[in-house]
Amino acid sequence: MAKVCWPYFDPEYENLSTRINPPRVSVDNSSCSDCTLVKVDSMNKPGILLEVVQILSDLDLIITKAYISSDGGWFMDVFHVTDHHGKKITDSKTIDYIEKALGPNGHHTDRTKTWPGKKVGVHSIGDHTAIELIGRDRPGLLSEISAILANLDINVVAAEVWTHNRRIACVLYVNDKINCRAVDDPNRLSIMEEQLKNIIRGYDDDENVGRTSFSMGFTHVDRRLHQMFFADKDYENCGVTASADDYSSLMKPKITIEHCKEKGYSVVSVRCKDRAKLLFDIVCTLTDMQYVVSHATISSDGPDALQEYYIRHMDGCTLDSEGEKERVIKCLEAAIQRRVSEGLSLELCAKDRVGLLSEVTRILRENGLSVSRAGVTTVGEQAMNVFYVRDSSGNPVDMKTIEALRKEIGHTMMLNVKKVPASGSAKAPESSNWAKTSFFFGNLLERFLA
Repeated sequence: MAKVCWPYFDPEYENLSTRINPPRVSVDNSSCSDCTLVKVDSMNKPGILLEVVQILSDLDLIITKAYISSDGGWFMDVFHVTDHHGKKITDSKTIDYIEKALGPNGHHTDRTKTWPGKKVGVHSIGDHTAIELIGRDRPGLLSEISAILANLDINVVAAEVWTHNRRIACVLYVNDKINCRAVDDPNRLSIMEEQLKNIIRGYDDDENVGRTSFSMGFTHVDRRLHQMFFADKDYENCGVTASADDYSSLMKPKITIEHCKEKGYSVVSVRCKDRAKLLFDIVCTLTDMQYVVSHATISSDGPDALQEYYIRHMDGCTLDSEGEKERVIKCLEAAIQRRVSEGLSLELCAKDRVGLLSEVTRILRENGLSVSRAGVTTVGEQAMNVFYVRDSSGNPVDMKTIEALRKEIGHTMMLNVKKVPASGSAKAPESSNWAKTSFFFGNLLERFLA
């Protein structure tokens, strides 16, 4: 095969169109009585929609409506957004961040400094190593993982854990107990990987049951979790079997794909229970499956979200075969259900130390609680953890269990218990005054924007 030699392009020339036509960003609080309008006009480029939605999602904003048009060379979007309490965005620091992040200099900014909590890599939160784990979920697995790290004198600085279809995927940010630096000793990394791999695999000899890797990339952590599940093919059994402990079976979305002959698009229609970050999860999945969203309309109808996407494959083709349509539907169903949590959320705040996560997850396990989703952050010397839990048998958590939990950890940690809003509510429940813990890294915003 002949070798293809591409012509040289000056990097500065590639940005010429952006400099001539810089992005225009408007944060409008006057046009709508009940929400803030974020308008973005810029040159179109691959992945720009995901980038914009990602920034808004990282600020924990609720997107109630959106009108998206990026066909051809121009990208024009309007997002109707509120905070978690349904209020307009009036904080000047948040507005300033939106304008800067989406504006002319946003694409060239070192995001690891302005929004450190949302990257996978050594520069995310200080100096750390990121560990990716995926495997078969079972009660107490998170406790076993954190115990191994504690025994190796490894401190968990931050983590995100998702479970779906009896699989678990997590990204853990760790550093050395002694010097608080990234763990870079090959021998320690090898020992850590081997022990974690054994725990993830459990009693199975199949190498595909669980996998461990060390990440040094800069992929958005939520996107990375979606990618890990996608590579694991968790979507293959999505919605096929419904069990008592599978809450996502209660929220199976309705997804259809039609062909628009007049415009040459495939039209993906999604109707499901509305929730925070739903738009991000869908756009992220379509983008990683190599589809381009040219037009879209997003709206909420009571508790339901109605979303319609006009898409083509990156090569310009539409979804013509039934097999391809079925695969996209299954992947979108899985993406929507991965972030679904019902039951109770436990917010814990304590002074950070090595072994804290191991202690907390051990207590949860001993009280018969199973973790369906978790987020761990560290701000200064304080560790802020959020655990979405249910009874290990899949039943609602008995409040007697919660009271026993309070007695056991109440002397060393602050505990806030909240019932997760019913499916379809994008708003978060009222938090207590002792902590502002957005799931997961949103509570870092004020500190990093200060």
